[in-house]
Amino acid sequence: MPNTLFLRLEGPLQAWGERARWTIRDSAPEPTKSGVVGLLACALGLQADEDIRNLSRQVRIGVRCDLPGTLQRDYHTVIGGVLNAEGKIKRQRTSEIETVVSERFYLMDASFIVAVQAAPDLIDRLADAVQHPVWPIYLGRKSCVPARPIFQGLGDYVTLKEALQAAPRCDRWPVDQAVSVRIVLECPTRQGVRRRDEILSRTFRTYASRYIQEEELVIPPSDQPENEEVTSHG
Repeated sequence: MPNTLFLRLEGPLQAWGERARWTIRDSAPEPTKSGVVGLLACALGLQADEDIRNLSRQVRIGVRCDLPGTLQRDYHTVIGGVLNAEGKIKRQRTSEIETVVSERFYLMDASFIVAVQAAPDLIDRLADAVQHPVWPIYLGRKSCVPARPIFQGLGDYVTLKEALQAAPRCDRWPVDQAVSVRIVLECPTRQGVRRRDEILSRTFRTYASRYIQEEELVIPPSDQPENEEVTSHG
């Protein structure tokens, strides 16, 4: 039975906050685990912190950066509703409501393949959920909608690297050329670089550490049959 779900995350804008706080809302260069788990939780209709935390602990993810996109900064303003330490709306000396300026970063025109590995019964549930989501799916922020259906098939692979090697090619690559891409693999504790994106509480925006490894992967031209193992589901 399949143990891997493939997702194509592609759209005009994506935003995968890794250290987003207050007026600076960053974006990691690729989907974070907390962002992918949040997407899956929306598809399943999960809302309770415990349910989302349990889902995160049951899955491992690998990301293939097919088209890394371009980092864009948005000048963003918020008027009204900003409270001071006394719980009152902030006002300027002229008594006008204070305007808060924030910087929000996005990845423009990016495309990623995400391999999600878990027990086969959970993968089957997730595959059905992303094709029939309870709540709308978005790419990191609610303003970032996918440009295409995200479901890309199922497969059975020993490692995340093997899965990403066999995943469908990006249809915006030259069909007759091999492509070298960056991949980000979740790995056992303390065997890679620490990243703080293992979700603990959506309510309080708290996260635990996990570990990742980055590698370069060569994807052969499309006339070679490496992708045949990926199966459809529906």
